[in-house]
Amino acid sequence: MTTDQLLTIYDNPDDARATILKRHSLRDVAVPGWMADSLETLFGEPVSPAEAVRRIILSVREDGDAALMDWNRRIDGAEPDTLAVPEDAIMGAVDQIPVEVADALCLAADRIRAFHQKQPLTSWIDAGAEGSLGQLVRPVDSVGVYAAGGTAPLPSSLLMSVIPAQVAGVKEIVICTPPGKDGGSVPPVILAAAAVCGVTNVIRAGGAQAIAAMAYGTQSVPRVAKIVGPGNLFVMLAKQQVYGDVGIDGLPGPTETMVIADESADPALAAADLLAQAEHDAIASAILVTPSRPLAEAVAVAVVQQTEALSRAEIIRQSMSSRSGAVIVADLDEAFEVANEYAAEHLCLLVRDPWAWIGRVRNAGGIFLGESSFEVLGDYVAGPSHVMPTGGTARFASPLNVLDFIKITSLIGLEASTAADLSRSAAVLARAEALTAHAAAAEARVNRSRS
Repeated sequence: MTTDQLLTIYDNPDDARATILKRHSLRDVAVPGWMADSLETLFGEPVSPAEAVRRIILSVREDGDAALMDWNRRIDGAEPDTLAVPEDAIMGAVDQIPVEVADALCLAADRIRAFHQKQPLTSWIDAGAEGSLGQLVRPVDSVGVYAAGGTAPLPSSLLMSVIPAQVAGVKEIVICTPPGKDGGSVPPVILAAAAVCGVTNVIRAGGAQAIAAMAYGTQSVPRVAKIVGPGNLFVMLAKQQVYGDVGIDGLPGPTETMVIADESADPALAAADLLAQAEHDAIASAILVTPSRPLAEAVAVAVVQQTEALSRAEIIRQSMSSRSGAVIVADLDEAFEVANEYAAEHLCLLVRDPWAWIGRVRNAGGIFLGESSFEVLGDYVAGPSHVMPTGGTARFASPLNVLDFIKITSLIGLEASTAADLSRSAAVLARAEALTAHAAAAEARVNRSRS
């Protein structure tokens, strides 16, 4: 392993597996000292993040809007007059942002909607002599979208979460977003994104308290059937704790990208793609996997050069020193073995003929094919939702899509003669399970058919 200024280069995957390729469970997150101190100040005693979230959820369930207003003040230092943003403020926000930003939001919204409208959602009924069997596809009644504030407003995440729900046919959508300290205002670009989507129910509340409000309802916040959208540790813990009382999309954590590159790749572009993810936060992951050490060294030089001109250079330096780096592999076959094991949120293929390698990818949230299909386009305007599985959950989870907002109801409508024939086998299985009432219900149909 060598360190080339910002980008650490690991000479083999085994060394990297013990460090940057090692997965960290949400349940094992180390609590930094500043967070522990903040929680102790907030609650008057030492508490874990999970316990803090449990108490916040309980207070919102019991006290509704009053609790939301209290947590707005205590956590965010904000005291808005009302929790709900007035509809005229939402619809008027488009005029408060630069024209080019408004145009870009509209372009992104159009492409996201067009992409998701191609996703098939079809009920089916197979009707025959025996009767009918089928599946009814229906949207969930209501969805809560968490629009993170954090270190920067993210209107793109709002679009990526709201629009697939609308395409699915969800009728009621509520957005929760943290209030600002300047009287509790919401950044105009967030409100403009809501306006572009046509959503007029925006609530000034963030963190675990917002998740609790959407899960259980308050005087101002409707109870929803499902909550989606990324957030910080406390948002993720809250989603984890309310799951079962309400559906969730998943537990998206710190962003991550893996770039597989061969000697044909442009080092400057590979560096730019890594830095685009590293700037998200100090625990973001940006990993290069390549069989070419000269390329890795050239990318390391480009990372240093490009970082100097970036506004979030300090965050980049932190993320590069923790969960980012370059891994040298024997060949591209080994690179894809590493990629499938890591199961990255974003997998970028900067190789000759990237299409030829798609069949080798088993686990990834999204595959970005070649230097013209870079991950930043996926973040904003390509079309698919950028809310993708992180933390290795791409082994079993998918990007946010229309299917996340529908439910399937089984349809069973058998003819009496078919039911009588099947009931004999049903009764046998029921008695094998010692469920005699089940067996009796089935046998009653058999007896009825004989009379």
